[in-house]
Amino acid sequence: MQYDNGGELLVAHLESLGIDTVFGIVSVHNLPLVEAVDRHLRFVPVRHEATAVNAADGHGRARGSIGCALTSTGTGAGNAAGSLIEALSAGTAVLHVTGQVESQYLGSGRGFIHETKNQLGMLSAVSTYAATVTSARDAGRVLREASAVALATPGGPASVEWPIDLQYAAQEDAGEAVPSGAVPSPDAAELAAAQALLAKSRRPLIWAGGGARHARPELAALLEATGAGLIGSNSGRGSVPEDHPLVIGNFATNPAVRALLADADVLVTIGTHFRSNETADYNLKLPGAHIQIDADAAALGRVYPARHALHAEAAAVLPALTGAAVRADADWSARVTAVRDEVRAALHDDIGPQAALCDALAAALPRGAVVARDVTIPSSSWGNRLLPIHDPRANVFPRGGGIGQGLGMGIGAALARPDEPTVVIAGDGGLAVHFGELLTVAQERPRLTLIVFNDGGYGVLRNMQDKYAERRSGVDLFTPDFGPLAAACSLPYARIAAPEEAAPVLEAALASDGPTLVEVDLTALGPMKNPFTPPVKIPTA
Repeated sequence: MQYDNGGELLVAHLESLGIDTVFGIVSVHNLPLVEAVDRHLRFVPVRHEATAVNAADGHGRARGSIGCALTSTGTGAGNAAGSLIEALSAGTAVLHVTGQVESQYLGSGRGFIHETKNQLGMLSAVSTYAATVTSARDAGRVLREASAVALATPGGPASVEWPIDLQYAAQEDAGEAVPSGAVPSPDAAELAAAQALLAKSRRPLIWAGGGARHARPELAALLEATGAGLIGSNSGRGSVPEDHPLVIGNFATNPAVRALLADADVLVTIGTHFRSNETADYNLKLPGAHIQIDADAAALGRVYPARHALHAEAAAVLPALTGAAVRADADWSARVTAVRDEVRAALHDDIGPQAALCDALAAALPRGAVVARDVTIPSSSWGNRLLPIHDPRANVFPRGGGIGQGLGMGIGAALARPDEPTVVIAGDGGLAVHFGELLTVAQERPRLTLIVFNDGGYGVLRNMQDKYAERRSGVDLFTPDFGPLAAACSLPYARIAAPEEAAPVLEAALASDGPTLVEVDLTALGPMKNPFTPPVKIPTA
């Protein structure tokens, strides 16, 4: 197949992936790509390269597929690195295409404009796949290979650097297929032993991680067959809708759930990497009878010993376990449901006046609508636990823990789902990292409600310092007047300063067919019953 230039080839490749929206910043070193995308698809000009990747990531997550970001070379590619780390941490599919200097100067060290030393090495460090287009005959193959790796299991971001002269050149693409990777298959003896263990279980638990989101019907069938309790990581939320009576959710370190783990006679874990913040820095005790399923062989037994390690994709192996399972004791399933209700009621009470916002969002949001959460107190305390998630594609948040990425991810998700509202939960400190993206929201007009919880700084770190240190350092920040700020960006604005204001304000914002900035004045609203601090070790405590 012949193409006039690299941009036309890129568009054809994106169309083959079902991508209709691309995020990026135009540059002299990606101009042919941006012009072609803008001609045939939708190009969204964000204000920072980090947001281009975050938005592509959020767009792909909300669609259950892959997103695409275009950046410039050098500083532009470097700006994208932090967001590539997020996609790498989450294992989400992002195709990142960055420019590069003319191929004759590549690696010469002359200081050619936008050139950086060993850009490919930098991209390799923060991507699952990284490659350089080396000829006008090679670009199609590189794009297909990059996308295949990004979409594989466990997947992640794939970066392609493309010298500008080769972008302008006519392309000749042979269209050869990229060999698919081997599908993992569990050891037959291990699978049989796991089936036998599950067949004897009367007090089972299941832990759903991010890998479970690709096996929703299979996981639901196992849950129904066993009557087990379903706990899990933040990444696995929504794999079974969270209004199911057996879904405990992201409460593994809660004392009542720890007691369940202590009494369980088997634990089946699915696609979870047992992150430090979800296991109390690996001090959480798991049952010795542990069946672990993961498509990533390196994850098996890496954090917790697995009596039976099944190297497989969850959707392929769960039916075999379901077929062998028996129903749990009735009093065990009843205890699971009681613990589910207990931990939710306790958290609802603990967050005090913020419970009104959680309740209002749960009532007003359509089932399965995206809730994008930045790293902030409301997200970490109740947004990642209490606010119900019924579809894993609605569960958009920075799994690597980086602050300031939520708005970009929310922009991408909102543009992926234009017919339903998207919510972004952010703090004033995290939002300030990328204030410029308010202009992107104003320009693109997505159906997005941005809820800014304003406490005048970095509340999580402030609470830690107030609890463990003698003074505050770097946590109290100047905060803008969000009303005039929204007006300057032509964005509708509303304010919540009391619990009774939450429902009417949020209902109106979510009913709008465009964006709204909602400020939650936390000083006026009132504090939580107990100040939130993250589950990290403080040696001086």
